[in-house]
Amino acid sequence: QVQLVESGGGLVQAGDSLRLSCAASGRTFSSFAAGWFRQAPGKEREFVAAISRNSATTYYADFVKGRFTISRDNAKNTVYLQMNSLKPEDTAVYYCAGDLRLLFTMTRALNPNEYDYWGQGTQVTVSS
Repeated sequence: QVQLVESGGGLVQAGDSLRLSCAASGRTFSSFAAGWFRQAPGKEREFVAAISRNSATTYYADFVKGRFTISRDNAKNTVYLQMNSLKPEDTAVYYCAGDLRLLFTMTRALNPNEYDYWGQGTQVTVSS
């Protein structure tokens, strides 16, 4: 059984930074492509960023390009999301997800239905 646990969320002011972590247990996380999604109250879950198994390929939503960076440390079974220049509209619950698919493409990375495992989420709140 694979479990993913997010951490690093909190309450910050606009312009501040946070680094989210997603730790995997039960299986070596290098077996998974990984993604970050977020969901605000009353809104659909939306894609934030994704990274391939070997970190060779990354994808970002347009609204976070230049501000957020996804990375991973397979030796620690952990994927990270560095978030800089945070805005109030970034407020949401952030989820990490793992994907066992062999073919890593933008289309599949953006689709939450393609992911096999999900964490419980961590709250990020950005005040104005």
